[in-house]
Amino acid sequence: MVEAHPAPPPRKLLGERLVDRGLITERQLEMAMREQKRTGVMLGEILTQLGFVTPQSLSAALAEQGGVQFVELADRLIPLEVVALIPENLARRLLVLPLDTQGQELTLAMANIYDIEALTEVEALTRMRIKIVGAPEEDLHSKINEVYGERKSIEELIEDAIQIALGNKLGVESEIPIVQVVDQLMMKALKERATDVHVQPSERTVITRYRVDGVLQQGLSLPKTLQSAVLARLKIMSEVNIAETRQPQDGKFRISLGRRQFDVRASFLPCTHGEKAVLRILDKSKLIMGLEQLGMTPFVQDHFSAMLARPHGVILVTGPTGSGKTTTLYSALNSINTADRCIVTVEDPVEYELPLITQVQVNVKAGLTFAAGLRSILRQDPDIILIGEIRDSETASIAMRAAMTGHLVLSTLHTNDPVSSLPRLLDMGVSRLELAAALQGIHAQRLVRVNCPACAQPCEPEAEVLTLLKPAQRQGTWMKGQGCEQCKFTGIKGRRAIHDLLYVSPAIRELIASDAPLAEIEGQARREGKANLFEHALAIAQQGIIPLEEAVRVTMVEE
Repeated sequence: MVEAHPAPPPRKLLGERLVDRGLITERQLEMAMREQKRTGVMLGEILTQLGFVTPQSLSAALAEQGGVQFVELADRLIPLEVVALIPENLARRLLVLPLDTQGQELTLAMANIYDIEALTEVEALTRMRIKIVGAPEEDLHSKINEVYGERKSIEELIEDAIQIALGNKLGVESEIPIVQVVDQLMMKALKERATDVHVQPSERTVITRYRVDGVLQQGLSLPKTLQSAVLARLKIMSEVNIAETRQPQDGKFRISLGRRQFDVRASFLPCTHGEKAVLRILDKSKLIMGLEQLGMTPFVQDHFSAMLARPHGVILVTGPTGSGKTTTLYSALNSINTADRCIVTVEDPVEYELPLITQVQVNVKAGLTFAAGLRSILRQDPDIILIGEIRDSETASIAMRAAMTGHLVLSTLHTNDPVSSLPRLLDMGVSRLELAAALQGIHAQRLVRVNCPACAQPCEPEAEVLTLLKPAQRQGTWMKGQGCEQCKFTGIKGRRAIHDLLYVSPAIRELIASDAPLAEIEGQARREGKANLFEHALAIAQQGIIPLEEAVRVTMVEE
């Protein structure tokens, strides 16, 4: 009699493994699976795009799921004879990298360990048995560049492009160096985490600059002879009129780094020495996070979540351009986006398509303004409405009325702090009683630059900065990045948000309705637990996360 063996336990799916590891929540998995059904994109890619997991943790989970080893490539030395087994163009196309050999077995790092076609192609080329290991996609790109060497340098490409511009080369291939120069400029921006690229003509050269962590950094200077060709290439990519040089133009295009997609908004402006192009890069993978990943204080997160749980009212997010308002709003929508709610947005532009949500793009030329879109939205039976920005009295009035007729309304406003939003709304024609009845809360935020963890060292803040603090505030674990290769010798690696929330409690509501002074409203809010932007920035500076000078610079402390 044959002995029956128990069936092996079923292999866990990727989403279940990530939940078991505590990397994502059941709610986040449900959201990603709905997006997968809508788009057909792989679940892992969606999870990283939504910001729920990092590429490293996803790659580790995929490796575990497939029963293969996960490897770190950064400090790994690969023998030249092993690298030579796979040509560079094949390694880049398949996103694979040979790591080691033992006899007739080749250890191969892959981003997608389930890519059977890539595996078959490598086996046919090398005639070796393949041992697969998993590695993050971005790490593979970096290591491939390192071991094979970067492709033709931008200086060589510029030299080729100059020869073409001077008429020394002819033919279709003569366009290629210009294309490659622009591609190199954009790839440099992506690799350095730039949010904006400036291409600015001067009298004798074309200056390029990159905004990294909120600060412009000098890039390569291009010869004046390439100015028209580079601008023409950018216009072609942006799908705007290349013959128009006297009027401002706006366009957009999409670029990729590995499998990550980036949207680019392009602005062309006629200037003294020619047209200036500014390219705003939008990293969709960082656009949506869980509320717990936004760096809110417990007070802000608890009250912000409570506001989102309410069936009606107005929630405003304030701050200057580039302060992370869109990320906060999208993350808020993501946290309350369920199948039993109708959510409609009117935006300019639509930054990212969200599952289950109806999104409307503003088109001023066609007469589709925020106010016009909002009037139509109210006839679409919405539960929750997102307005990209309250810009005028008509939009403000409709938003308040929508909130008082049973809708939850989220929007942005350009003010310096939460309390100063109240007179701004009153100036737009909203009555004090409407404001008191509809408003749930006003949230302000800024982005501050974070110390590079690799080179941050204890330091003594500058004396003039310390004098701005009260004696009780002058104690802390002050740290500052000293500069290293990882942060390009800036001492800064990334940014994070600081938060200030005016939660409209019954007492605050009464003060708004009774025309109380702003100082009295702020005082009541602080008695209820509110902290301003500077106090949040100071708290994380005292922990060594950001330099004290950065906390002062961003919040403009005045005594």
